[in-house]
Amino acid sequence: MSVAENLIADAALDDAVSDARAAYVARNPNSAKQHAQAAEVMPGGNTRTVLFYEPFPLTVVRGAGCEVFDADGHRYFDFMGEYTAGLAGHSNPIIVEAIKSAIDSGLSLSGHTRVEAEFAKLVAERFPAMELLRFTNSGTEATLLALTLARIATDRKKVMAFDGGYHGSVFVFKDAVNQVNAPFDWVFAPYNDAAAAARLIAQHGADLAAVIVEPMQGSGGCIPAEQEFLSTLRRETEKVGALLVFDEVMTSRLAPGGLQTRYGIRPDLMTLGKYVAGGMSFGAFGGRADLMRRFDPRTPGALGHAGTFNNNVLTMSAGIAAMSRVVTQEALDAANARGDALRARLQALCKEHRAPLCVTGIGSLFTIHGVEGPVRSNADITGQDQRIKELLFFDLLEQGIYLARRGMAALSFEIGDTACDAFASAFDQFLKRRSALFATDATSLRRNRG
Repeated sequence: MSVAENLIADAALDDAVSDARAAYVARNPNSAKQHAQAAEVMPGGNTRTVLFYEPFPLTVVRGAGCEVFDADGHRYFDFMGEYTAGLAGHSNPIIVEAIKSAIDSGLSLSGHTRVEAEFAKLVAERFPAMELLRFTNSGTEATLLALTLARIATDRKKVMAFDGGYHGSVFVFKDAVNQVNAPFDWVFAPYNDAAAAARLIAQHGADLAAVIVEPMQGSGGCIPAEQEFLSTLRRETEKVGALLVFDEVMTSRLAPGGLQTRYGIRPDLMTLGKYVAGGMSFGAFGGRADLMRRFDPRTPGALGHAGTFNNNVLTMSAGIAAMSRVVTQEALDAANARGDALRARLQALCKEHRAPLCVTGIGSLFTIHGVEGPVRSNADITGQDQRIKELLFFDLLEQGIYLARRGMAALSFEIGDTACDAFASAFDQFLKRRSALFATDATSLRRNRG
C-alpha cells in the first residue's frame, strides 16, 4: 500500500468515526444536557471513570429485565451487565423483596446480625477455597485486605501482578503499574507467560509475599488463562513460600466453586465481588483458615478490619436471596451456555466477513477485539485501532445493543434468545456497513495505531 493510499484509508476511518459521533450527538440531546449539568459539580461530569466516553456518555434512567432506557427514550438490550455485577438482571423480584424486608427491620443495627452469618455460610459453601471469609464493600477493598494479609503473613513486601490485570480501582495494570495504584512494591509480569512468571518468582522469591491473578482477565479483555500458566504459578509460589491469590470477582460465575475449579488449582486466598450480593455494593476475601484466623478478634494481636458497612443488612439480605434462590447452578449453566453460543456466532461472523476482529471469553463474559487474534495477553491487543472499537460501540448502540465501550459484554440471567439474536444481527450489520474499512491491505495500518 502506497503512502497516498495509507493516508486515504486513514482519512476514511477518521471520517467514519466523526460521522458516527455526529449521529450519536443528534440522537441524544437529553443525555448531552444531563452530562453538561453533571460537569458543573463533578470533574468531567463523572464519578466512575469506566463509564465515560466521548463526546458524552448516555444517561440511563431506568432498567427492566434485560433492558435499559436512556434519557432520550431509547431502549437497549443491556449486554453491559454492570460489568458483571448485574448478573440477576434489573430488579429481580426475589432480591427486591429481600431488600424491602431488610429496610422494614431497620437499616443500621449497630451490631452483629443473623443475616451476616447466614450469608457467609452460603458463600463458603459455594466457594470451598474460602475456608474462612470476611466481607467488604467492594472488590477493591477485598483485594487490598487480601494482599495486606499476604504481606503480613509472609513478612514480605513484594506482590506480583500481570499486564492487563485489574483488581479494583487502585490495582490497575495496563501496560505498566498505574500511577493511582496502592503503593505496594510491585513486580510486573506478562500474562500467560509461564516461563517468565517462574523466572520472576524465583528472582524475587525471598521478598515475594504474593502473586495475584485472574483466571480469566476480565476488564483486560476476557482473556482466559492457560493451564500451564496457572499451574506454574501454583507450583512456583509454593517453592518460595509466597501466597497465590485468585481474583474471582468477575470469574467466579463461570464454574462451580469459581473458575479455579476448571483448572484444578486451589489458591491460598481469593476475592469475590460484583454479582454475589445480587448487585448490591459487596466484596469478600477469604481462603486458608490459618491465614484468615489472623483477623479473629478473640486472638491476642489479631489484625483489625474496620468498615461500617461490611455487614450492612441490605447487602447481607440481598446476598442471601441471590445465593440461595437466584444465582443457582442451573441458572449459571444456562447463562454460560448462552454466552458460549453467542460468542461462537460472533466469531463466525468475523470469519465470514473476513474482518480483522475476534471474540474472546468464557461462558457469559466476552470481549470483541479489534485484532484477528489469537489473543493470549494484553500485548496482543495493544496495537488495535481504537477507532474500530469506537465504530463498533456506536453502531451497536444505534441498533439497540448496549455494551461496554471497550467491547466487553456480560450476560445476565434475563438475556434470552431474542436479545442474543438482536446482538448477532447488529454485529452482522456493523461488519457489512464497515466492510470497506476492513480491507486486507489496510489491516497493518489499523493494527499499528494505538
